[in-house]
Amino acid sequence: MIAQCSYRCWYQRRTPNVYSALILCSHIWLVCSTFRLIACSLEPVKTPSDNSPESPEAQSASVLHDSKAYTPKKGRPTPTRKEAEIHAGSFRSRYSPNETWNEDRKKRKELKASMTKEEWKAYKKKQADASKQRRREAQRAMDSGDERYLLPRDRGEERRYIRNLVDSKRYINNLMMPLALALLVVMLFGNKFPAVTAMISTGALVVILVFLLEGILLGRKAARMAREKFPHTSESAFSLGFYAYGRATQPRRWRTPKPQVNIGDKVS
Repeated sequence: MIAQCSYRCWYQRRTPNVYSALILCSHIWLVCSTFRLIACSLEPVKTPSDNSPESPEAQSASVLHDSKAYTPKKGRPTPTRKEAEIHAGSFRSRYSPNETWNEDRKKRKELKASMTKEEWKAYKKKQADASKQRRREAQRAMDSGDERYLLPRDRGEERRYIRNLVDSKRYINNLMMPLALALLVVMLFGNKFPAVTAMISTGALVVILVFLLEGILLGRKAARMAREKFPHTSESAFSLGFYAYGRATQPRRWRTPKPQVNIGDKVS
């Protein structure tokens, strides 16, 4: 009798934890299924250029040049990361290319020795302020959509067009991050209220299904419209659709580059 009562108490204490773990696993499985379904549903869209008659040699050459794996010859060595940053304006070397690191270090030591402690602090502060100002300017240029400062994932007329499409409307997926944070808090402290946790988990499953459906529809629509506007693009339908879906899941204030159109504007 005592053993039976002890087992019953142990089972009642363990049941909410097991139930919460099962709910969390189901949420993770649904999120993974979301990405798989979006990947499977975004099929390539045929464009008018696909129906033009071409010879097999021309078609193979066109496929090779349109492929993202094809890299045209630049006729010059690939620039290093520091050279690219200097060209973009987000990095500025503190010494000239003709100087070595040891020469610059020696020059800075001589400069420091020729200054008082207060003058050296003011000099360092001036350099730090100039560096911060350059970073702010680079960030402002990135927010404004300047192609020279954008990340590779955001470059191109197709990506700019998709950003304007997504930014011109409101979507349910805009609430994904706040709801995910709220659900995480509920799962952490939900063991004290198992009945409430069960109700919230059921509602969360319904919301995830809504996110999934809207993401599929949005990705297909954005990919179709982008490929119709840019029929000769080398971007795949999946990459364009997933870019639109990722943009929609971010709150409007957190998006980079910043929205260039207002909600309700017509994008053509």
